[in-house]
Amino acid sequence: MGVVIAFRPKCEEFAGEDDDAEIDLYTAVDVAIRDLRDIIQRWGEPVGLDQAEACKEMLERVYRAAL
Repeated sequence: MGVVIAFRPKCEEFAGEDDDAEIDLYTAVDVAIRDLRDIIQRWGEPVGLDQAEACKEMLERVYRAAL
């Protein structure tokens, strides 16, 4: 019988769902790197493209806030 590994659920503030959520630039980069790993696996699929757009928006928002 296999072992099931439970992954942490995605936090919606990191997924770009909550524009008022504040995270620091280092956390944003860490989240983006993990998102990009997922996106690479789904390249060309609508879900991967949506995740890439959310990742980009999150990085832009956090970068502007850090300036």
